[in-house]
Amino acid sequence: MQRVIEAIGAVYDKALANLKSKVVVNGRTNGDRLNDEQLAAHALAYLATELEACRQLAAWSERVGGEFEGKVARAYVGELARNLRGGVDLGACENISLADMGITDADLADNLMHPEVRAFSAEHSNGAVYLEIAKHARDNGFGDPGLGDEMLEEIRAQFSKFTDQQVIPIAQDVHRQDKLIPMDILDQLSELGVFGLTIPEEYGGLGLSKVAMCIVTEELSRGYIGVGSLGTRSEIAAELIMGGGTEEQKREWLPKLASGEVLSTAVFTEPNNGSDLANLTTRAVKQADGSYVISGAKTWITHAVRADVMTLLARTDTDKPGYQGLSMFLAKKTRQSGEPGEPEFVDKGLTGTEIKVLGYRGMKEYELSFDGFTVPGENLLGGEEGAGFKQLMRTFESARIQTAARGVGVAQAALNDAILYATEREQFGGPIFQFPRVARKI
Repeated sequence: MQRVIEAIGAVYDKALANLKSKVVVNGRTNGDRLNDEQLAAHALAYLATELEACRQLAAWSERVGGEFEGKVARAYVGELARNLRGGVDLGACENISLADMGITDADLADNLMHPEVRAFSAEHSNGAVYLEIAKHARDNGFGDPGLGDEMLEEIRAQFSKFTDQQVIPIAQDVHRQDKLIPMDILDQLSELGVFGLTIPEEYGGLGLSKVAMCIVTEELSRGYIGVGSLGTRSEIAAELIMGGGTEEQKREWLPKLASGEVLSTAVFTEPNNGSDLANLTTRAVKQADGSYVISGAKTWITHAVRADVMTLLARTDTDKPGYQGLSMFLAKKTRQSGEPGEPEFVDKGLTGTEIKVLGYRGMKEYELSFDGFTVPGENLLGGEEGAGFKQLMRTFESARIQTAARGVGVAQAALNDAILYATEREQFGGPIFQFPRVARKI
């Protein structure tokens, strides 16, 4: 298996070198050139992810040492090596050829088309192997996760039980009726420490690892993605404060976030600026008393009604271009119940309108309008203007890890349901699981 992973790695290294030769000028990446090479860059990022997945699966199977785990790892590696010969599949009918990434026929011959690599794919990535994997998953589960840590295993068991007993029973009602997740669930999560998982103990948190955070997120998302996402905004706020806040701000906010006493919402995106956060236009104008007056619009703000504090990114200096004039604020607001008939936003200078969504319900999304909304000067994160963008970028790694963990939890739920349906649904004298095409998809 290692030989095949090395072959995939060699293709990646060649594609990376090819892209660098086109976009790096005087030792720095040129943004315009990178935009011109967007297809190759996207494919390279996708390939890097798949390559790392191969390495991690191989390490997992070796660490656990089980026959099933090894079979899963070899099947994935073999399938990727075979499929890559036809290009990098980005989904949605988008396939980037290896030639467009600078891979030559000679590169393929030495690596993906090498007889040893092709033989590995043929042996370990075929219909019979996939059927064996599917049957094992049906009869014995998905193998040993290989956590190797008793505490992490206990955390998974605890939140698996909580999800089965508390989350799954309310999920359909929350989604179909487009309701907010019951406060009782939030209260229980507070007691379990979900909002302070990675906050240091000295600030009232549990001081656990990102791995623990992912395990909790996976299990909660397995029951309902909205519940799995409840801790995300607190995680973002805590990361911002731990990384960029003053000691006074840490003492003030982190214990409240950790206990669930304070719920936060992330207020970054604007109607005309989604991922392009460096070009935000919402203004924060400093007043004579040191406070700031906020004006502008924000959109896709999650769980805004129930939030007590907003991590708010706004422009404090219009003379500095791009990200340089942005600052981060810890803006207090009044929590509302969100119940039908109750006012949603009551603070002066702040109004909001719900954005209806098809899925990912339970917290609700809002477009917020700021018109004369005041934030005290001491709530400028770190007491420093112009540092907001850099402060935010330092938190995104954690937030994106949690997003991935939610995806894993939802995928696990879908896989569980697929196996259950395939074994219970009968056609032509037996469960549809017996048909190779059904089992292959599983």
